[in-house]
Amino acid sequence: MPPTRATTKDRSAIRTLLRLWPYVRPVRVRLSVAAFVAIVASCTGLVIPLVLKWMVDGPVADRDPAGVWLGALYLLLLGIAEALLFGLRRWLVARPLSRVEAGMRADLYGHLQRLPVAFHDRWASGQLLSRATTDLMLLRMFLAFPLTFLLVNGVTILVGVLIMLAQDWSLGLVILGPTIPVIWTCVIFESRYAEVARLAQDQVGDLTTVVEESVLGIRIIKGFGRHRSQAHAFRELVRTLRGTELRKARMLAMIWGVIVTLPEVAIGAALLWGSIQAAEGELSAGTLVAFLSTALALRWPVESIGFLLAMSQEAATATERYFEVRDALEEGADAASGAGAWGLSAQFPAPLTGRLGAAPQRGAGNCATSHDGAAPDSGPAPEPDGIRFENVRFRYPDAAPDSAPTLELVDLHIRPGESMALVGATGSGKTTLTALVPRLHEVTSGRITLDGVDITAMPREELRSLVAVAFEEPTLFSASVGENVLMGAGDGAGEPELARALAVAQADFAHALPQGTATQVGEQGLSLSGGQRQRLALARAVVGHPRFLVLDDPLSALDVHTEAAVEAALRDVLADTTALIVAHRPSTVLLADRVALLSGGRVTAVGTHHELLRTNAEYAHLMSGEDHRR
Repeated sequence: MPPTRATTKDRSAIRTLLRLWPYVRPVRVRLSVAAFVAIVASCTGLVIPLVLKWMVDGPVADRDPAGVWLGALYLLLLGIAEALLFGLRRWLVARPLSRVEAGMRADLYGHLQRLPVAFHDRWASGQLLSRATTDLMLLRMFLAFPLTFLLVNGVTILVGVLIMLAQDWSLGLVILGPTIPVIWTCVIFESRYAEVARLAQDQVGDLTTVVEESVLGIRIIKGFGRHRSQAHAFRELVRTLRGTELRKARMLAMIWGVIVTLPEVAIGAALLWGSIQAAEGELSAGTLVAFLSTALALRWPVESIGFLLAMSQEAATATERYFEVRDALEEGADAASGAGAWGLSAQFPAPLTGRLGAAPQRGAGNCATSHDGAAPDSGPAPEPDGIRFENVRFRYPDAAPDSAPTLELVDLHIRPGESMALVGATGSGKTTLTALVPRLHEVTSGRITLDGVDITAMPREELRSLVAVAFEEPTLFSASVGENVLMGAGDGAGEPELARALAVAQADFAHALPQGTATQVGEQGLSLSGGQRQRLALARAVVGHPRFLVLDDPLSALDVHTEAAVEAALRDVLADTTALIVAHRPSTVLLADRVALLSGGRVTAVGTHHELLRTNAEYAHLMSGEDHRR
């Protein structure tokens, strides 16, 4: 299960936030200048009480109007300078921090693309979405404000205290009285608030998951009249999140109350003590005014500690959640080298729309493309050997250790240019077996070879340029029909390749859409029927003239007449490729040269369709009319 409920008890917020350094390092100079400017601006404000002291003890006491006007001019200039410096700080951090956020988001997206399918099977999509949106927004806010002002306010408080002690050490000690209680409160607050902040962010991920599932499954919800139960589940999650946010608010109110009340009491005590000293002539009126003005100027830096700590804890938990995904192991060592470092200098991936043929080049003309895109070393081409499974064993990573493996000692050879149909009862492991060829899952033991080369020895990019796949449940993207199909072709593919693939898949309906093949199909392709989506997915699989083709029951949603037309067109495609086809209908099985029967995770029989009908009772039963179902 994904670690979405991680404990924060043993986590150091500082150590966690330091993991952001690789992203902040390229903009560290500008952020440092911004922090320095903010410190200068804040300390400029502390000069104002000193000007007031000079005015009260000088021009005001001497009844000098000109001196009062000069002091007012000083105060105005100091105020303008402080405002301009804070504005400059904001300008300095805006652009680099947006770059940091964009770089982190691009890194996360790129990493998600390289994570194995098993990872995505375990994680709720809403948890991943919340990390890429809400959590990164919290991190940008932290870098823009709390990170700087924890330093700025700390320096301001230190300088202000030194100024007050220089004015009168006894009043300064009175002001410093609440220091220990305030620090103790902050320490207690930090540990408790971190747990609640993490819980709230995880609950936001749960809520995002429910919203996404409700939108994508709206037809099911409406079809079964489950909108009330869905709304009830949503309200329960909202109520839970609201309760957690109220806990955060109560904790913040508590620390704010302590941080505000104790310094105010100290200021009141200092005012009383200073007034007594001034009345007795031991303290000048100007000094008392300057001291109290400095104390009041420090109210904001002190009072802000509460919510700055809260924002820092939320940023720490957001960082923790972000790196839970970034630390997940990628598909293999070749993934990192092939993808390169996305980082801040990466070119962020463009939207799918407008990117025709974004997939690697397929087909025999590009079978030996190296992983990094460079031309491969010249050498003898491997002897054609087709697809070979040798003692393949597979168990899902989350399966119980004592459970039987999904696939056990599978031995199967699909000869070059041959089409092999894979038949078996529900749960026999057919889909799992097909997913092993493009390494959507890794074999537990044994090996799979393509033309004699172990697939684990190939970079995944090269492997997936050789193997085209089509799944029973087709996935289409929010892009045009043409873009969805040409994802299976290489750069430079265009209308001729698109037209041929649509013809093979009997998907000529695309030309009759409102904008033809430029028509946007919408999210998940739900604007099309199931059969139309399946035909487009099949067209995507064959558009690149693949050397190896893996089809997982690609015709299940088609009517009899359309299926016959697709099968007739597919025969020409299958003549030039090595194919593994999961089949349930006799008509689909007849597309293949031979048939493999998968039973209980093992290949128990191989032969032609007619041979197995005569010699294998299980196969004959599966192909019979009375068990003509999945």
